[in-house]
Amino acid sequence: MMAETNETRYRVGGMDCASCAAKIDTAVRRVAGVADVSVSVMGGTMTVRHDGSSDLKAIEKKVTGLGYTVSPFAGSAAPARDHGSHDHHDHDHDDHTGHDHDHDHEGHDHDHAGHDHDHASHDHEEKEIEGLHGHDHGPTTGPWWQSKKGRLTIFSGAALIAAYAIGHLVPAIASYAFIVAMLVGLVPIARRAVMAALSGTPFSIEMLMTIAAVGAVIINAGEEAATVVFLFLVGELLEGVAAGKARESIQSLTTLVPKNALLEDNGQTREVPAESLAVGAIIMVRPGDRISADGIIISGESAIDEAPVTGESTPVRKGVDAVVFAGTVNGDAVLRVRVTAAAADNTIARVVKLVEEAQESKAPTERFIDRFSRYYTPGVVVVAALVAVLPPLLFGGSWSEWVYKGLAILLIGCPCALVISTPAAIAASLSAGARRGLLMKGGAVLETLGKVTMVAFDKTGTLTEGKPQVTDIVSFGLSEAQILSRAAVLEQGSSHPLALAILNRAKADGLPVPPAFELEALPGKGVSGKAGGETLDLLSPSAARERGALDGEKDARITVLNDEGKSVSVLLVNGVAAGLIAMRDEPREDAQAGLSALKSASVKAMMLTGDNKRTAAAVAGMLGIDWRGEMMPADKQQVVGELKRQGFIVAKVGDGINDAPALAAADIGIAMGGGTDVALETADAAVLHGRVGDVARMIELSKRTMRNILQNITIALGLKAVFLVTTIAGITGLWPAILADTGATVLVTINALRLLRVKG
Repeated sequence: MMAETNETRYRVGGMDCASCAAKIDTAVRRVAGVADVSVSVMGGTMTVRHDGSSDLKAIEKKVTGLGYTVSPFAGSAAPARDHGSHDHHDHDHDDHTGHDHDHDHEGHDHDHAGHDHDHASHDHEEKEIEGLHGHDHGPTTGPWWQSKKGRLTIFSGAALIAAYAIGHLVPAIASYAFIVAMLVGLVPIARRAVMAALSGTPFSIEMLMTIAAVGAVIINAGEEAATVVFLFLVGELLEGVAAGKARESIQSLTTLVPKNALLEDNGQTREVPAESLAVGAIIMVRPGDRISADGIIISGESAIDEAPVTGESTPVRKGVDAVVFAGTVNGDAVLRVRVTAAAADNTIARVVKLVEEAQESKAPTERFIDRFSRYYTPGVVVVAALVAVLPPLLFGGSWSEWVYKGLAILLIGCPCALVISTPAAIAASLSAGARRGLLMKGGAVLETLGKVTMVAFDKTGTLTEGKPQVTDIVSFGLSEAQILSRAAVLEQGSSHPLALAILNRAKADGLPVPPAFELEALPGKGVSGKAGGETLDLLSPSAARERGALDGEKDARITVLNDEGKSVSVLLVNGVAAGLIAMRDEPREDAQAGLSALKSASVKAMMLTGDNKRTAAAVAGMLGIDWRGEMMPADKQQVVGELKRQGFIVAKVGDGINDAPALAAADIGIAMGGGTDVALETADAAVLHGRVGDVARMIELSKRTMRNILQNITIALGLKAVFLVTTIAGITGLWPAILADTGATVLVTINALRLLRVKG
């Protein structure tokens, strides 16, 4: 199936609440050839998967018919391979597939009617509706009063004030004045209601609103009807502004990448748009400039401030061959950088794309609420009808009083606040996370993270730096500095990790490294050479033993170091053992703090490593963590499976290709650091700057989000329950009902936006 599925992504303008998304989803699913639709209110995007036979114009027509603007992303009609890459293991992400196919077949019989209507009415509709809801990003581009929705609200308010004035001056025609004022706002609402009904969503908020307003006019509550329509428009506008706030937070990431770059061309530099940079181009970055593309430094060394991308507060020193990201700030020296990724694929673009895709994939709670509201809204309509009809019929109540109460219940019933309670919180969290270098691919991931009870860490490069460091220098006669400097003489020019450890330590201690002569590598044994009139050898302990350079006491020292998980090299000067250098891959600075943060959140941790058991035991001992050593990738996967069978919810943290099977097997796979692309693709989440503490932060963010969602659902349903009771008791009427709904939606959105305030 993957082969012939095409995927087209659209920007949809004017969606402010989740019921908008549901209407669009239902309508587009009915177009022939469409396999799946995912709509993100917060991202303002829609992704349609289709078999290539479907008429994309018909899809766009459906969406504009509902009163939204729609435009395809540039170059978005690519085959769906980028999703394919994380489809092979989607354990609980079946969100893309069939999250609400159960209402697909409701009304295929009147589908054709809908289509014909579309064609007939579209021509004049388009002129009026085009951009009814503002442009590209809904009501946030430009001030709210310039959007169509803003103007409609202002116009409706003016009509309402005029109606009040006329009513005072000429009381006889007051009721007609209010009906006219009401129609100003109601006509566009009613038109959207009809279009939604024809596209398969009969119980939309617009429909409830229309019935309530028309009903109010019939029972002679014209003044209230006009007020309610105006309040409804104000509520929609507020929702739009709040949704826009959440949307801007993730869009703000894209503004980090500068628009221009200094390209080197035949020895000259000229300014070109950053979008136009090809892979392999050489750019110059001046001190204080933002780097305009992902790349590799080919000359220069500088401190680079990566806070904008990773949230890492201290600048990182980077020299030749180091990787730099678009959007980070160059500190104190000119750099020349070779571009490694086109603008559309750079780190920030990928983060934004992942977050937008994540917002389209629904969390289990969100799917439940979608299903709930699908039955809840018709249920409300039935209750409202019964309230309006039964008391007058059975108990001789006054018709106008009970019809009025029924209409108020209709308005209370609008599920907007309830439906947005989850996606607003999830979108805010995904954005807040992305701004701190915590990437989560979707609501389901965010939701599961909070339930994690066991985190399995890879050792190398995750809990440790991934590069050996010199830990001990044992001297038999010479000073430590002399031993280190002689060892460095032999290792210069080598790129072996142990050699680099020695060279880095010598450089850090500021030791002289004189040139060596007759350097010779002894395969499997070590290196030898001459310098300053001495013959030097740096050998493995076994090679030194063969030469008879070790006695019992020296061997004992080596054994002690080996038991601590350290690799030992023996330095011979003129054939005599002069000293030992011990090296080990040391834990990251923040590993200890990160693990204790997990412990205090009562999450267990375990280390899985391919390293030998002595090293594993030594590092695990320093960190105070359970461990398993000498593991192949398949073994790691097996351990993850065992932990799951014991009832743990397992997160696996790793940074490389060898971790991919285990990342896929875990409930949540977390890729560490810049990690390999394979790890990023396979994982459900990523910690961009590789701090162990970020795993605990991610779990904490998830728990905060779930608490926030619970508060939102409580606010939404609680307010409805209160007003339901007061309406039936006759205390509150129509317009408090609409205020309750709007108020709940705005409260819920504002509560969700609290998650954007990043702690720490």
